[in-house]
Amino acid sequence: MTSRSKERLIIALLLPLLGSACRGADDDAVPPTVRSPLLQPQRYAETAPPTFMVHLETTAGDVTIRVDRAWAPLGADRFYNLAKGGFYDDSRIYRVLPGFMAQFGLNSDPYVSQAWKTQFLVDDPVVESNTRGRVAFAKGGLHTRTTEIFISYKDNRALDGEGFAPIGEVVEGMDIVDAFYSGYGDGPPRGDGPYQAMAAARGNEYLDADFPELTRIVRATVTPQA
Repeated sequence: MTSRSKERLIIALLLPLLGSACRGADDDAVPPTVRSPLLQPQRYAETAPPTFMVHLETTAGDVTIRVDRAWAPLGADRFYNLAKGGFYDDSRIYRVLPGFMAQFGLNSDPYVSQAWKTQFLVDDPVVESNTRGRVAFAKGGLHTRTTEIFISYKDNRALDGEGFAPIGEVVEGMDIVDAFYSGYGDGPPRGDGPYQAMAAARGNEYLDADFPELTRIVRATVTPQA
């Protein structure tokens, strides 16, 4: 075999190995978050059952929410898809205001939160009142619901006229909701608690470093109700 033939043979043998190595390097360079299905909101568009339960396993204890689609169809569908898809798993209940409400719904991964921040829902008509234990989407104005949820600690009927449509209510574990950690207070500019914009931008890295006592949602599971 000539010297040139040997070189060609070595190159031919090395090429598959080099290609495999390059592919491996590329895969390692892609953060796991990029492969998360939650980065594609369009995949989460199922119609929810007429009624269903969302069970929140938290570090304070377990909470069960019964959702009635007739109360707020668009909101119920969104909550169903997010809970079923794992959006709330490993998230933080970052805004807890005793005598008012407890709020959660920023994903642990800032890339996922970014993907959902403009997935606005048209407001559902308010057909039920925001009484104690009722669950509704937070929003910042007309038709701005995305992923954040709050649970009322008291009779918040004043929110009815502002378009906050309850999607369901806590049926088990309201005592656990009352025990969610509230020591940090509200966020800026009203207080020194978790800053919502920073939590959305940095996810759990920020919340766990600066507010380690927050109650955590370990996982959310969905059970259709007959």
